[in-house]
Amino acid sequence: MGKTIAGTSPGKFHQTGPGGLGIREFARWYRSQELAQWEVLNVAAVEKLTNILLAAQRAGRHVFVMGNGGSAATAASIAVDFSKTAAPKGGKGWKCLSLSENAAFITAMSNDHTFDDIFVKQLEILLDPGDVVLVISGSGNSVNLIKAVRFAKARRAKTAALLGFDGGKLKGLVDAPVVVASDQYGVVEDLHLSISHIITFFLRQRG
Repeated sequence: MGKTIAGTSPGKFHQTGPGGLGIREFARWYRSQELAQWEVLNVAAVEKLTNILLAAQRAGRHVFVMGNGGSAATAASIAVDFSKTAAPKGGKGWKCLSLSENAAFITAMSNDHTFDDIFVKQLEILLDPGDVVLVISGSGNSVNLIKAVRFAKARRAKTAALLGFDGGKLKGLVDAPVVVASDQYGVVEDLHLSISHIITFFLRQRG
């Protein structure tokens, strides 16, 4: 039986390895942590997320993706991949936007009001029923993402998440959670990006 993965909070850093290893030994250890997550990846959860995205595409709905820190970078990558790369040859790209990219809005909202509202205030303007809100979070406990998901559900949008650790509060809030049950942030972020690539190239190869 694998170890139980405890929850965490945003900004809380954890031990990032066993310590005392040379780079070769550390690289092997890190690889073992990542391979373990590939072995237990919940492909059914990935399928559920993919089906939600496909339904949104067929209906002409928007997908809004967002995250903080490293997850903001993943959100940006997903937005590009879904809008450009996921389109089949000769097909139309998806309506996918990252809400982590508008630095002017985010800093204005944080400076004048609160960082907790940087995403929900954008959704108040942009989100329609039937759209998809996809949040990326290692801890699953980021307040700004929780507020965004609760707003999206109230507006009858679909919600999904790529999460780490034990999934946090977001696991029980979204329609389609995909949890990488690791306590290593690097492994979590690596798998999140890989999952997005699985979905992207699956969609593209459908023709």
